Amino acid sequence: QVQLVESGGGLVQRGGSLRLSCAASGFTEQSYVIGWFRQAPGTERERVSCYVNSDASTYIADSVKGRFTISRDAKNTVYLQMSSLKPEDTAVYDCAAADGVYAGCPPSRHVYDYWGQGTQVSVSS
Repeated sequence: QVQLVESGGGLVQRGGSLRLSCAASGFTEQSYVIGWFRQAPGTERERVSCYVNSDASTYIADSVKGRFTISRDAKNTVYLQMSSLKPEDTAVYDCAAADGVYAGCPPSRHVYDYWGQGTQVSVSS
């Protein structure tokens, strides 16, 4: 059973930084992807970033490119490092996982079978 445990959200001022963690466990194969999504009230859920474990490729959305990075450690924890935060980055951030081999990061949230509990990121102006 795949489990995802998120941590690291909080309140930060404009220009500040936060690091979100997604501790993943229970994968039976090494082919999976872990993505980060976010959703602000009244908006569509947005794919922010993704890590493809089979080839270590990554995806960063244009809206956060140059400010956010994604990485993974040896214990299958995926990190979303967020810098130069803006008020428009305020949202609930979720990590999600999908088993299998993918050419790149799946854009649709429906592909992801497993979800974390969500963590609130708030950026004040």
